[in-house]
Amino acid sequence: MTQKEDYESRTEQLILPILNEKQFELVDVEYVKEAGDWYLRAYIDKPGGITIDDCEAVSRKLSDLLDEADFIPDAYILEVSSPGLTRPLKKDRDYDRNIGKPVEIKLFKAVSGRKEITADLVSYDKDTVTVSEDGNEIVLEKKNISLIRQAFIWE
Repeated sequence: MTQKEDYESRTEQLILPILNEKQFELVDVEYVKEAGDWYLRAYIDKPGGITIDDCEAVSRKLSDLLDEADFIPDAYILEVSSPGLTRPLKKDRDYDRNIGKPVEIKLFKAVSGRKEITADLVSYDKDTVTVSEDGNEIVLEKKNISLIRQAFIWE
């Protein structure tokens, strides 16, 4: 496990009891460096959507726990936010929620001459994602997917 993964995992362990108490969902935790600053981000959600007040309440509790645990030696900025409408599908529950819905997929390596596909999500497993485009099923290796998220089709 890398240091980054360790920080994310330990943060997840701290935030989950807070979210369970409030019946919120943890979408993702990431520890990233952007423009010279480290960011520890937690993306949370709930049915009907997360409010600023929800984010603030979770952030205050999480900040106190992070200060107590003190396992990240670097200076960092803590952000707790909604994942937004265009969030990537990362966990099984994200995939489950989108079965039968259109997804936008960006690939590292072209498949049938394309690096971007928008199609309906049919199924997934630990290694593959199956989508249906115009009645044709396409099986994609997860390791070739750089991004998969719900597609919004404007009619």
